[in-house]
Amino acid sequence: MQTFTTRLEGVIRVVPRRFGDHRGFFAQTYTRRDYAAAGIDGDFVQDNHSLSAQLGTVRGLHFQAPPSAQGKLVRCGRGAIFDVAVDIRKGSPTFGQWVGFELSAENGAQLYVPPGFAHGFMTLLPDSEIVYKCTDYYAPETEGAVRWDDPAIGIDWPLQGDAVLSAKDAVAPLLADLDSPFVWKGEA
Repeated sequence: MQTFTTRLEGVIRVVPRRFGDHRGFFAQTYTRRDYAAAGIDGDFVQDNHSLSAQLGTVRGLHFQAPPSAQGKLVRCGRGAIFDVAVDIRKGSPTFGQWVGFELSAENGAQLYVPPGFAHGFMTLLPDSEIVYKCTDYYAPETEGAVRWDDPAIGIDWPLQGDAVLSAKDAVAPLLADLDSPFVWKGEA
């Protein structure tokens, strides 16, 4: 496995090694020991799987607040997505900044998004399936969101046409209106 740090502290891009032959490929998509050595030492307690049928579907930018804050290890099992993490930790030198990467069934790449970051993605192909591990259980009472197209964040979504959004995501608050429940603790 190869790991790549990003300009956002704690957000890590992972590319698991694939072993292929005429039948297809095999890859270990998670091994606790190896991921912990790479700085991804969360206690994953829940796996999620979602399908976004339409090209240009945007989900996010979502987070769960403490005490149920979630880290997420995201990969694309079918199709392709543009996956994004946004720093929402008060006092962080990268507050409001984002990173984004293409995750696809073809490239096998993953993105680890730790607590303190909003997460979202956009489908680059129809019928894209997203599979992700979470470090805490789903707790709807702690859900939060930031508007996906907030101009202050300035995510360069590779969107052609209109985004396909949920009603909730369409009215998410701007970052400036969010009283973030996360505080930057300084460099690790």
